[in-house]
Amino acid sequence: MKIFIAGATGAVGLPLVRVLLTLGHQVTGMTRPGPGSDRLRELGAEVSFADAFDRKAVHRAIEAAAPDVVIDQLTWLPANPADIIKAMPNDTRLHREGGANLIAAAEELGVRRYIMQSRGFYLEAPAGELADETARLRYDAPGEIGESTRAIGVYEDRVLASPSLDGVVLRYGFFYGPGTWYRPEGAIADQARKGESAIIGEGNGVWSFVHIDDAIAATIASLTAEPGVYNVVDDDPLPVSEWLPAFARWVGAPEPRRLSVEDALKSAGEEAVYYHTRLTGASNALAKEKLGFAPRPLLWKHA
Repeated sequence: MKIFIAGATGAVGLPLVRVLLTLGHQVTGMTRPGPGSDRLRELGAEVSFADAFDRKAVHRAIEAAAPDVVIDQLTWLPANPADIIKAMPNDTRLHREGGANLIAAAEELGVRRYIMQSRGFYLEAPAGELADETARLRYDAPGEIGESTRAIGVYEDRVLASPSLDGVVLRYGFFYGPGTWYRPEGAIADQARKGESAIIGEGNGVWSFVHIDDAIAATIASLTAEPGVYNVVDDDPLPVSEWLPAFARWVGAPEPRRLSVEDALKSAGEEAVYYHTRLTGASNALAKEKLGFAPRPLLWKHA
């Protein structure tokens, strides 16, 4: 199978390329010039330097690759997770404009299947319940989160409504494991060991994580699975008040401090409060049924 991956040097991109090549697929990775492109070449992938914001360049890149499947793994994440909200406008634009360029080219060039990365942690669900695949993204979220969810929601709808593509939407949980922020030597662990971690308010926002290797396994399965939406999350959705202290213990960090909502609004902003008090966990039942998804337990759950 010939596969074109946009965002091929991201947290999911590089390991996904490695697995696909090992399985015998032909892979073209779209990325920016830099060390990541050398990694792609070392793995044996073809490299495209098309700019996601350049509609004609994206069209030429996909035309040259002639793929059976286009996978959008585009993200614009900062090196420091403390800068996530500052970086979010660029990430939102990347999904809105870059995603539109990718899907337009895929449709025009007769690509058979289109797979997009979406968010499994911004989903609507009643209090105390898990969001399934019928859940909508939280369009009413504050600030940059709301801008992001609305853009991604429109993109999801476009993928699923395409008359010519088998559209697949993978709503990943927060990634952890090698190459991510959430690992023993990652950026979140560094913050925790410096005593910078805090639980805001009651910390009752429920987070769904997924190990990067489990996310990749689900993505591989989605190459031939029934089109539609899948929540790619683990079995252990937990409130911040539970997972963050356990994570701190797992990485040898002190217990997170407590921060009132009022103080957090002043120092960190409404988006940070939203992460800690409003997020909803997601159900992975459909992914288990249709993708054969078998995620590992959250590694620090019992730390």
